[in-house]
Amino acid sequence: MRPCRLLHSGPLFTCLLLVWLLGRAATSLGQAVPARPAPALAAARTATPITLDGVLDEAAWQGADVATNFTQNFPYDSARARSPTEVRVLYDEQFVYIGAVCHDTLPGDVVVSSLRRDFSSVSDLFEVYVDPFEDRTNGFAFGVNPLGVEREGLIARGTELSLDWDNRWFSRVTRQPGRWTVEMAIPFKTLRYRAGATAWRMNFARVDNKRNQKSTWAPVPRNFPLHSLAFGGEVRWAGPLPRRGTPVSLIPYLTGGARRDQESNGPLNFPRNAGADAKVALTSALNLDLTVNPDFSQVEVDQQVTNLSRFEIFFPERRQFFLENSDLFGRYGFENINPFFSRRIGATEDPSTGTFRQTPIYAGARLSGRLNDKWRVGLLSMQAARDGALRLPSTNYAVAAVQRQVFSRSNVGLLVVSKQAVQDSSGEVGLRGRPYNRVVGLDYNLASADNRWTGKFFYHRSFTSGKGGTDEHAAAAYLNYDTPTFYLEIGQEYVGRDYRAEVGYVPRTNYWRLEPGTGYYFYPRRNRVVNSHGPYVGTDLITTRTLSRTLDHDIDLGYIIRFQNTSQFRFFLRYDYTFLFDAFDPTNTGGPELPTGTAYTYRSLRVRYESDARRRLNGTAFLRVGEYFNGRITALSGRLTYRVQPYGSVSLEYALNRLVLPAPYASATLVLLGPRLDVSFSRQLFLSATAQYNSQRRNLNTNLRLQWRFRPVSDLFIVYTDNYSDRLLVKNRGVVVKLTYWLNL
Repeated sequence: MRPCRLLHSGPLFTCLLLVWLLGRAATSLGQAVPARPAPALAAARTATPITLDGVLDEAAWQGADVATNFTQNFPYDSARARSPTEVRVLYDEQFVYIGAVCHDTLPGDVVVSSLRRDFSSVSDLFEVYVDPFEDRTNGFAFGVNPLGVEREGLIARGTELSLDWDNRWFSRVTRQPGRWTVEMAIPFKTLRYRAGATAWRMNFARVDNKRNQKSTWAPVPRNFPLHSLAFGGEVRWAGPLPRRGTPVSLIPYLTGGARRDQESNGPLNFPRNAGADAKVALTSALNLDLTVNPDFSQVEVDQQVTNLSRFEIFFPERRQFFLENSDLFGRYGFENINPFFSRRIGATEDPSTGTFRQTPIYAGARLSGRLNDKWRVGLLSMQAARDGALRLPSTNYAVAAVQRQVFSRSNVGLLVVSKQAVQDSSGEVGLRGRPYNRVVGLDYNLASADNRWTGKFFYHRSFTSGKGGTDEHAAAAYLNYDTPTFYLEIGQEYVGRDYRAEVGYVPRTNYWRLEPGTGYYFYPRRNRVVNSHGPYVGTDLITTRTLSRTLDHDIDLGYIIRFQNTSQFRFFLRYDYTFLFDAFDPTNTGGPELPTGTAYTYRSLRVRYESDARRRLNGTAFLRVGEYFNGRITALSGRLTYRVQPYGSVSLEYALNRLVLPAPYASATLVLLGPRLDVSFSRQLFLSATAQYNSQRRNLNTNLRLQWRFRPVSDLFIVYTDNYSDRLLVKNRGVVVKLTYWLNL
């Protein structure tokens, strides 16, 4: 019998087995309920205005229902919180009000890393997780620390918290002896919800670093983060919630600056620009985002890395326009088989260098949100400018996504991604005969009610003008079972030889992959030093799509120890096998290449340590010692941070790699140093200064970024950047000033 042209029988069997297991998990556990009943809280409607001053002295607060009896998440998840927290919820036509009293009776100051918004560093914290559609998958986070510094974020896929999202809400914090008090006002128009709803799922979290304790109102097992939406209580409104109406927000911007490219001996330029974003709430759950001539000059530079792999490095999206409901567009497939990666929009590949360069975007529109409790929809279209230097046409990028919830927390999604040139090389506009690339995909995402079972199955197919093939497919399945003491996971991937996702992130094609792994954790009783410890083992096997040759194979055997003070230590032995289907320089510095068709087996010991991040001086360290292809490697990398509470920190990212290879191949010492200074002059004024030296790229760059948030979601940025060669010769230098202003129409 002729073999299937889509998948070899081995990969097909593995994939079908995982799909069957996904179905079994969905039917048997998809409707499971948490072991403990969820708490409930009545939200009172207030007819009198609430003065946001951090003092809960209005009569409405005094008569409101109170959420208490928080349960620990860390260091133990079976005990009551030792730092009591009391939470009340009110609302009116415009706002949801959250009032919290965080008791703090231990002597000593609070732990606050800095005054900078959207902090991800260690800090005392009170945070609210809001799940308006009660799907336990998508929601919002609003947090504040004892010094009144705010952060807000989006939660996707139940456990993924992104703090890059930015929106309008208000808070005040006061500190009294033995406690600190929080008062929040979250506009209904900031949220997405179902009009007429009588209840939302919420959870309240508290981080008390002096007691080394994390706790929540609805209990969250310690193997899951505080913001896990699988766990939450019910907040019951006094009546059906009002519609949001159709609020419109306009965010115009102006930029100006100076720039010169010394490397090409170019003139001093004075670029200036203007544009705007707009947000239109079509319904309480459906939003339209528009952008004209967008500018992303204020976005922080990517952190450089030393690349010892044969593939492109992934850098996450940080541009604000693409963040809300980003999971609806960008979470199809896996991280390494992603059909839509928004950073590709406006990025054109330079055939002479193989690198991407950014081209201006004329305009874009995005419709995203919910049609009802079960259906989510997303539509996106962006038009990028023509690149005259590369003779590349103006290109349209479009995405259509629809998602249907099934069972308690799972969903099925359909995605279409299109990249379409709308010009020819002479600039004539039209679609006929113009190059295109499209991907169509179907995904099933599994998440059980108690979050123990998670998984995914997907099938994608690409269509590319002039480059058709017989193997334009990608398919994969993944299943994970996770408890506090034991986890087991298995994944399988297949990417065809002709699969192309030009708007995606797919660094590798033409392979089949199998990734099983398991681990077990022990929790010693009455141990003041160790919180948990245990062994783990995992393997990663990559072959040709027909299983005819092994391309890569690694095996990890390790042990991890987590300490009560939040530090952790892990070590593992690693076995690697690599077959080179292309010639490769192991140093990635342009030296002599190992020949195509050769294979290498090498072993190494790897150790990682993360210190107690609550300490003013803290850091991480990773050591790798052993064989590397046909030579040896000694590598040390990590981060060292000193915190000047609460005004900022000084840190150093470092990576030192010593590669010793036999002649005629080049040995190398690769150095990556990244000092960084973060200063918070106040809760509105921030300065960050970074320098990154990368000997592998022979480049030194600096970036200074001053941000003044003069009103909610309105900023003035001053950004200075330059780049030097490894001989300290200036490549380019520039400064830009950007002003953004949020207007409610």
